[in-house]
Amino acid sequence: MTGIKKLKVSVNFGKEDVQVGEMVLSESKIWFKYDTDFITREIELSPFKLPLGNKIYTAESYPFDGLFGLFNDSLPDGWGRLLLDRTLISKGISLQEVTALDRLAFVGRHGMGALVYEPGFSEETDGIETLELDVIAGHIQQIIEGTSTEILDELYRLGGSSNGARPKIMVGFQPESGQIIFGANNLPEDFENWMVKFPSGSDFADIANIEFAYYKMATDAGIKMNPCKLLTGNPGRNYFATKRFDRERQKRLHMHSASGLMHDNFRMSTMDYGNLMDCAFRLEKHKNACEKVLRIAAFNVFANNCDDHSKNFAFLLDESGKWEMSPAYDLTFSLSFNGMHSTMVAGESKFPGKKHLLDLANHFGIENAATTIEQVKNVVSSWNQYASVCGVTPVSKKNIDKIVSQNLSR
Repeated sequence: MTGIKKLKVSVNFGKEDVQVGEMVLSESKIWFKYDTDFITREIELSPFKLPLGNKIYTAESYPFDGLFGLFNDSLPDGWGRLLLDRTLISKGISLQEVTALDRLAFVGRHGMGALVYEPGFSEETDGIETLELDVIAGHIQQIIEGTSTEILDELYRLGGSSNGARPKIMVGFQPESGQIIFGANNLPEDFENWMVKFPSGSDFADIANIEFAYYKMATDAGIKMNPCKLLTGNPGRNYFATKRFDRERQKRLHMHSASGLMHDNFRMSTMDYGNLMDCAFRLEKHKNACEKVLRIAAFNVFANNCDDHSKNFAFLLDESGKWEMSPAYDLTFSLSFNGMHSTMVAGESKFPGKKHLLDLANHFGIENAATTIEQVKNVVSSWNQYASVCGVTPVSKKNIDKIVSQNLSR
């Protein structure tokens, strides 16, 4: 199950696999070449770092261990990587022997976005088994504590391709009945592709309620997000769920993070919202792209989302070759160990405020920037109301309000 030296890369927008190219591992380097027929389609999957061409490409070892960002985006990190590593160890496989191509083979057809890899080691997950969130939460806790390996395979099939530190599962969800089923390849007619998050050990106990309140605030602030819901389990247990934007029943969209597009190491990012604006404008080819980024930047500044790193921004490509910034995601209250935002605002990461947002907007010539910033600020100033409606505990509401009020005063 390891030792892959050659990997075929295809893209599937929901109908058939279209071969993109081939990766080869040789002399400790990964080489990639586009398929000649794919070049004629003139669809740029990664225009900045891996443009279409007939040559043989190889990436630098930094920041993605020799992978191009296009393919690194397919690899799970955080919770998903933990599950994969634990699964490999349980099968007697040494992690030191596992290469990047091996990991992509484990992703196979089940990664985020539209890229698929062959040969693939991932198992098919057809079926309509109903899931109980409280049971899954218990299994997740056992994995975190390292006390069980019996349910590894099930959890890996549910969330092994996911990114981010918080545990999550990919499911089929029926919005009217609330029924949740295994994330099967062929969902029943009335089911949709959703993602459900679970608290990590360092989260607030009411993190699901907090993120749902932030979802409500963000959409009222004019930020595009996919539908989200607060799912309930046993008394006192809630789970945050969101509809996936890289799936629409059998249709798939190619998803590329800002980190992957610009080869930015999101763990030690040097990105500014200005870089994100430039990226969005070059892909969407419309000045409204910059305004969308400004609105998200203002929200993250005022609402204190310091976890605004380059993997938390993404762009979607459809089969016609049209790019669009994805709906916003992972918008919630978060602190950082050094008090800094992962993405700078006009060069400021410690105490960004209205001045820095205006400097950013003026540099890119965004019209009515002051009005946009004020709109977001006014919505965030109503945090306490959103918190109360969404069931945030009084302690969390008070603690967040203290920090948000400081941000709003800058």
